[in-house]
Amino acid sequence: MRLLWELLVLQSLMACLADDNTLHGPVFLQEPNSVIFPLDSEEKKVKLNCEVKGNPIPTIGWKLNGTGIDVGMDYRYSVVEGNLLINNPNKTQDTGTYQCVATNPFGTIVSREAKLQFAYLENFKTRTRSTVSVRQGQGMVLLCGPPPHSGELLYAWIFNEYPSFVHQDNRRFVSQETGNLYIAKVEASDVGNYTCVVTNAVTNSRVLGPPTPLVLRNDGVMGEYEPKIEVQFPETVPSAKGTTVKLECFALGNPVPTISWRRADGKQIPRKARRHRSSGVLEIPNFQQEDAGLYECVAENVRGKNVARGQLTFYAQPNWVQKISDAHVAIEETVVWECRASGRPKPSYSWLKDGEALLPQGRIQIEQGSLTITNVSLSDAGMYQCVAENRHGIIFASAELSVIAVGPDFSKTLLKKLTLVKVGGEVIIECKPKASPRPTYSWKKGKDILRENERVTVLDDGSLRIVNVTKSDAGSYTCIATNHFGTASSTGSLLVKDPTRVMVSPFSMDVTVGESIVLPCQVSHDHSLDIMFSWSFNGHLIDFEKDGDHFERVGGDSAGDLMIRSIQLKHAGKYVCMVQTSVDKLSAAADLIVRGPPGPPEAVTVDEITDTTAQLSWRPGADNHSPITMYVVQARTPFSVGWQAVSTVPEIVDGRTFTATVVGLNPWVEYEFRVVAANLIGIGEPSRPSEKRRTEEALPEVTPANVSGGGGSKSELVITWETVPEELQNGGGFGYVVAFRPFGTVSWMQTVVASPDASRYVFRNETLPPFSPYEVKVGVYNNKGEGSFSPVTVVYSAEEEPTRAPASVFARSLSASDVEISWASPRENPNKGRIQGYEVRYWRHDEKEENAKKVRTVGNQTSTKVTNLRGNALYYLAVKAYNTAGTGPSSATVNVTTKKPPPSQPPGNIIWNSSDSKIILNWDQVKALDNESEVKGYKVLYRWNRQSSTSVIETNKTSVELSLPFDEDYIIEIKPFSDGGDGSSSEQIRIPKISNAYARGSGSSTSNACTLSAISTIMISLTARSSL
Repeated sequence: MRLLWELLVLQSLMACLADDNTLHGPVFLQEPNSVIFPLDSEEKKVKLNCEVKGNPIPTIGWKLNGTGIDVGMDYRYSVVEGNLLINNPNKTQDTGTYQCVATNPFGTIVSREAKLQFAYLENFKTRTRSTVSVRQGQGMVLLCGPPPHSGELLYAWIFNEYPSFVHQDNRRFVSQETGNLYIAKVEASDVGNYTCVVTNAVTNSRVLGPPTPLVLRNDGVMGEYEPKIEVQFPETVPSAKGTTVKLECFALGNPVPTISWRRADGKQIPRKARRHRSSGVLEIPNFQQEDAGLYECVAENVRGKNVARGQLTFYAQPNWVQKISDAHVAIEETVVWECRASGRPKPSYSWLKDGEALLPQGRIQIEQGSLTITNVSLSDAGMYQCVAENRHGIIFASAELSVIAVGPDFSKTLLKKLTLVKVGGEVIIECKPKASPRPTYSWKKGKDILRENERVTVLDDGSLRIVNVTKSDAGSYTCIATNHFGTASSTGSLLVKDPTRVMVSPFSMDVTVGESIVLPCQVSHDHSLDIMFSWSFNGHLIDFEKDGDHFERVGGDSAGDLMIRSIQLKHAGKYVCMVQTSVDKLSAAADLIVRGPPGPPEAVTVDEITDTTAQLSWRPGADNHSPITMYVVQARTPFSVGWQAVSTVPEIVDGRTFTATVVGLNPWVEYEFRVVAANLIGIGEPSRPSEKRRTEEALPEVTPANVSGGGGSKSELVITWETVPEELQNGGGFGYVVAFRPFGTVSWMQTVVASPDASRYVFRNETLPPFSPYEVKVGVYNNKGEGSFSPVTVVYSAEEEPTRAPASVFARSLSASDVEISWASPRENPNKGRIQGYEVRYWRHDEKEENAKKVRTVGNQTSTKVTNLRGNALYYLAVKAYNTAGTGPSSATVNVTTKKPPPSQPPGNIIWNSSDSKIILNWDQVKALDNESEVKGYKVLYRWNRQSSTSVIETNKTSVELSLPFDEDYIIEIKPFSDGGDGSSSEQIRIPKISNAYARGSGSSTSNACTLSAISTIMISLTARSSL
């Protein structure tokens, strides 16, 4: 036992004799951060940082997924100055969680976890997409279907050709969750080709999908219907503390629905929340606990509304509230460490010693974040780490436990060589030698033992306290410390100085905004002592560098005067001069009154309101020590740009008047008012706005602008105009009076359009000649009566339907279900009408012509495709031209026979087997029946079990060989193809993930089980060709 004590004493002595470069265990200066590495990066190198200090210098190693990395076994790994370098990183081998491990003779610590992930974006597999046909007014969704990728994606859509991107508004929406394009209500202008653009936010690589054509159906316009929410956020949205949460919501509907947001619990949406893309996206930045709750998206139009709901839940990674710190503990004593971390859910705790798990046993007690070691021994010394963890993260806190046993030592904690104190003051001379166990203390003054009395006491920590100091207390003092390992002492001197006194104090002053003053502060003091002046303003210390524009300290050695330049209202208050020497400190105060522009008036009230006037009253605000000379009234409406000064009676409102009548207002407009005060010093801040009030109604005075028209169907006169803005309608019940007459006649025909939002009227009469001129004017009215009419303008009636049939009609078969028909445009008389498109009628030989189906084209297109036909069947087709007035005469009828249907028999006797990493599929040849198209080849479709997108391989053989890239289940189907199209598909075959090198199975059902090994690339055998 004695040998152990001597060893400990020697160890402690060596530590005491060490220089400033103290021996200690490893400490992390920089820990590794998670990395997302672009697979297409030219760098071809990943660096994980780790910087550690310690004495002796620690050695550094690394772990991957909890297993140590042997850099000598893999040339790709190297450790340079503690950092881990990975050359030619491999997605399969190097993805995972990394930790830095630092070790020196005092122990081992492990870093936080850093994840290495790889980002990539592959190309789209499909080159063409089917045409989407919808009615005008109908809602529509175009799917993007992004290719395989890793890393965050950004989506956009090209309309027709680059760089024409789809503009998002209340009618069109691109989801950044799925990439899909949503159109709430399709219009004629939407017809065209749409291409999905996918960008990887990490690699900045971009790929374009195949274009999707969008055409309008010719079987009528979709009527109005209630909103249908197509884009909605999940029922539960876990959201991390401090992150930005984005919720998407969009609906299809006619009319176009409006989107609004609310909280189901009745609380307000957070003020920091922002709405984007016509409220289709709700963004909540810096998400906190109080933002969690049930959120609702409401889509609404005149036909009804629909609601989507989702619960935002709050979570937070662990964050240290209390860490552990290094402990130097005497042998056989007790050490207690406690660490605490915040987080949601509440973190759990564990402990490590020298990088290994520490378990409770005997002297070691662990209770959550508390570690207690009793009767500490030398073997307990080392590096300890507290680990706090929840399902969202893990954090580490490190500390070193040093076990010491040493006699008193003043080598690093000598008594202060010289201590100063003023007469009448109090002084404490500290005595803090390094010693273990704790020593006993005694003091000497000069050579005499110091006795305690009412003025002189020795504190529990060994320090000496003297109160009500006198000149006779000056002298030399020695502290003597003793324990059973030895005795040591240290000596210092005490000097007694005269106190400091204020001679000229600052005094209270009354100033005006913009002036400059000096507040004096002069003292007498012991000139052997350094003196320091400082000032506080309303309890806060003045920072002369930060606030140098207004504050400057001036004066000599015994003066600390304060100059205040260009005084503002905010500078009014209490100023305190504070004086400090090494033996005492004192202060003196003064108050500063500042005169300035008046404060905002209060309680602005609308007492009475008419169609063009409003009677206001208010209470005066603070005059800031200068009488108010006048008031100015300002107004704001939903239609104005900010606040505008308004005319009043009296024209000038003096400072003793607290009422005014506002004149020149617009009838039937909602106003709010505010008042600004002024005095001789300047103009003050405006009042808070009054309550909103609407002026009374009056006759309308503004007529519609840009009255015009034309177009429409046969026997129609279409009249259009720009609506009168709401702020100029002068009352409720607003509408329009439309008057028109044939050009050159006297009598007007009139009709009433009761909607204030209407901008179009159509007059129908079978006697209306085509393209005839009419004089037109539009008037206005409201609840108060009729206003005036717009100036007269000339509008032409609608055109006639086409009179000639298309010529040179020709049809050819494309497949068992599709034919193409083309024609030549007829020559029409331009004075009677224009051709807007063509209508193709088609019927099978065994159907009646009156039951024929129709396909419509738009514009100058002189060919189209007819789809969804029966195979090996004779069809008749005819074409008509049409415009807004109707359809013209039919062309001559042509006939065409569709190709034979594709093979109905699916591939049979499918057998697969694996060898190493390859999978080989074999099947029986499919023979077409007499009434079916001959087999030209086979399509092999495969996908991951958990993915919806499918890859396709075409081959003219009855076998295919491929290697699958990931450790996943695969679903495979095989089907023949011919001139008539794709034939019947085989049943789905499930190939489970590989666990050994060789496996085989058959494809009679989806329940067959075998195992395959996965590698990182897809290869197609020489017997097959890829089809995108």
